[in-house]
Amino acid sequence: MSKKQITFNIELRERTGTGGAREARNNGFVPGVLYGGGEDPVAISLRLPEVLKAIETGHFLSSTASLVHDGKKQMVIPQAIQMHPVTDRPMHVDLFRVTANQKIKVEVPVHFIGEEVSPGLKKAGTLNVVRHTVELLVPAGHIPEFLEADVSKLEIGDNVKISDIKLPSDAEPTITDRDFTIATIAGRAAVVETDGDEGEEAEDETTAEAEGDDADGEANED
Repeated sequence: MSKKQITFNIELRERTGTGGAREARNNGFVPGVLYGGGEDPVAISLRLPEVLKAIETGHFLSSTASLVHDGKKQMVIPQAIQMHPVTDRPMHVDLFRVTANQKIKVEVPVHFIGEEVSPGLKKAGTLNVVRHTVELLVPAGHIPEFLEADVSKLEIGDNVKISDIKLPSDAEPTITDRDFTIATIAGRAAVVETDGDEGEEAEDETTAEAEGDDADGEANED
């Protein structure tokens, strides 16, 4: 399934600062800033319904968007969004100008397949996800919707590393000094035993400390 195209029809904001931002919100817009691309930052207003629709796609910060003003289009990538802590309404958006071939850093989600047939999971193992997203260096016009990690053949103790994931030919992870882990198949029994051992050790230490405190108390009474 391809990503839903995000489009923002914007207006330029003449008033900046807190007053200008408040005025934009009162008029049903979301204030924002457009920057990057070797040009000066520009204060803009985005339509609230379009911002909400973009958020609902689930990939607001991991895909490009088309910015439209006076019939002209500009490719951008959302860099940040500020939400109201109570109403959860978008309060401010930062957009960065990009070109289709420009390489950018972006977080791409990881989807796991083969869980239903994984021998390790069938043996009561658990999928321990180390990284839900992977930061890639990729052309802005070719950002993958997600990365696919196959766990169908993994046993307990096995793992999925970045080298096991097929990346687009023009993309690479920003971490290049190691073959980092995406997920592991952990044994539940091992986790329970470890937690139990730690609990017993903690209990022994607590008991020893209590006995020591009692001894100190008796010594002080003497």
